[in-house]
Amino acid sequence: MLRREQHIRHDNGKIKKILSEIQSNIIDSIEPITLSNLNSFERKLVHRHFDHNPDVVTKTYRNGEEFDLKIYPVGNLRKYAEGKAEEALQTRKKVTLPHMSNYERFVIHDALKNMDSIKAESFGEGEKRHIEISPDAFGRGLKRIIKKIKLI
Repeated sequence: MLRREQHIRHDNGKIKKILSEIQSNIIDSIEPITLSNLNSFERKLVHRHFDHNPDVVTKTYRNGEEFDLKIYPVGNLRKYAEGKAEEALQTRKKVTLPHMSNYERFVIHDALKNMDSIKAESFGEGEKRHIEISPDAFGRGLKRIIKKIKLI
């Protein structure tokens, strides 16, 4: 019994150190943090730590026999997307975002879906897939009205 308690205390120290590093690295980043070589208990503790934080999402991915834990700074991604959308509106030019994973692109599209004056589209294949944000001349609202008129 004593060995198990020592093991749990060791894990908690390791997890506290990992969580501290994550929080300092994720503050201003849009890049996800990948943690490998964690056992299932350690991954669960990290997931649980970020459960109630809407600005951070954790996901576990299988990598062969191992598991990778990714921590996504979705709050920072949303702010980044909104800033780039604003840039596209101000300059009236297309803004190309860097290559992103499926989940990161999903977050960007979700953050921008209610902005009527911009258009966000994904382009490219595989690892080179990225998002381009451009000002929408007519806006989505006007396009919906035009569609309804055509139906009548």
